[in-house]
Amino acid sequence: MREVNLNHYNNHDPPVCDPKCHYCQIRTFKGPHWSRICIINEIDNDVLPENFTFIPESEYGEGITLPDESFFSGCECSSNRQCKYEKCHCLQDMTILEKTGRHGEAYTYSLDSATYILKDAYLESRLPIYECHQACKCDENCPNRVVGRGRELPLKIFKTADGRGWGVRCDYSIKKGQFVDKYVGEVITSEETEIRRKASDIAQKKDVYLFELDKFKGDADRDPSLANTVFVDGEFRSGPTRFINHSCDPNLRIFARVGDHSLKRFHDLAFFAIKDIPAGTELTFDYVDGVDEEKLAIESKDKKKQKQMTKCLCKSKKCRGYLW
Repeated sequence: MREVNLNHYNNHDPPVCDPKCHYCQIRTFKGPHWSRICIINEIDNDVLPENFTFIPESEYGEGITLPDESFFSGCECSSNRQCKYEKCHCLQDMTILEKTGRHGEAYTYSLDSATYILKDAYLESRLPIYECHQACKCDENCPNRVVGRGRELPLKIFKTADGRGWGVRCDYSIKKGQFVDKYVGEVITSEETEIRRKASDIAQKKDVYLFELDKFKGDADRDPSLANTVFVDGEFRSGPTRFINHSCDPNLRIFARVGDHSLKRFHDLAFFAIKDIPAGTELTFDYVDGVDEEKLAIESKDKKKQKQMTKCLCKSKKCRGYLW
């Protein structure tokens, strides 16, 4: 199957292909040629779900209203270098954990052998990342546009050999703190989210693909619109990160990334490596990531509740036994 897939990927002409073809969908993604996405199955003849569609960016569903672009406000930095410091308009809400460099760099990244990586102080936190964006005076080469520039790593979606379905890996080593990709999907209201949960055969399975954009919900006293959170549903329309599996000892973590400040409610979900990842290693993140872990530990010891819980298949040394 591998040879057939690669031949199709390399030689098929998207305009004459079935719109449902996954290979032709991902060929339309923009980005450097070395960052392409591959799909490979060396285990059996399974293919990705036919009802799944690859999309490069999130799509906004019914009931979602974005701020008018006329309200966007970017920085007025005269050079890209100035976007590293506190005076940059885009960094006004950033929590500065440390200042580095001769001039006191305040942004979240550092440069390591031509690769921008998230500083350790931020990597160990759950704090949001603020970046420059399309309304700024700086250009696309700005050092504070790491997530904004998009994925630059090639990702391979592959069939796992141990019954966990599909997974994702990278054939290149990834540095601790390096940006991997965003999680995208259909951005929907909380009301639509409940409708989809009820329609799902297994509600908990549906929650694997749902992410609530609630990072700034606590700031609703200053901005009431932040209380009305929205969700990203990647089950049927998403990018390659939709296939990243869970691990209780993960190598990735999701961070909230904000571009224009008026879009806080619709912040990006950005995957960063939290440890050095050797080439070919499966990429994973913790579906729970600290939420209700104590409750999970108690319930997992209750034999009655175990029957309704979802077993974890990560097989890591730190495995908690159950997802939820």
